[in-house]
Amino acid sequence: MASLVHCVSLSGADEGIEIAAGLRRRDPDLLDRLIEQYQHRLFRYLISLTGDRPLAEDLFQETWVRVLERGHRYDGRARFVAWLITVARNLAIDALRARRSISLDVLTGAEDEAPLQPESPGPDPYQLLASRQQEERLAVFLSCLPSHYREALVLRYHEELSIEEIATITRAPASTVKTRIARGLRALGPRLEAYR
Repeated sequence: MASLVHCVSLSGADEGIEIAAGLRRRDPDLLDRLIEQYQHRLFRYLISLTGDRPLAEDLFQETWVRVLERGHRYDGRARFVAWLITVARNLAIDALRARRSISLDVLTGAEDEAPLQPESPGPDPYQLLASRQQEERLAVFLSCLPSHYREALVLRYHEELSIEEIATITRAPASTVKTRIARGLRALGPRLEAYR
């Protein structure tokens, strides 16, 4: 049990092995620490993917239920965050299909509405306000992109996942992920330049 106290702060393969062992045992302390560590990243991803805060909240809860129910399937070879986002993405695709009967690739946000952003703690109100304004502008720009470009950019730059992890999550070849990122950045370029 003592080794699990530090498992979330371990790096690389050791972290994955410790998390996998804890999930197989359904360790409630481990699950609490995982939720604490990954809640903001997961929620931010779900909001960017769905553009719907209530749906993102439901999917957030359902994702953690799935982690508890099916955590024994996590083997520790991939980073936990990549496995977690894959679980969330699959739930989101199912929910969006059931709700709208369309695929994820055709979902785009309304150009005149800014997608919701999860609140994040900040060290000082001024920095928080400036950071939030920049995030809102970027979210508006991202909402104008096709969903597959937006998702690739969010996973790469917000969630800091590798090309290989994104390919696994999206079930697309690494070359496709690279193309989506490049085209997404290219599409953002004129919008960012016009803002300056």
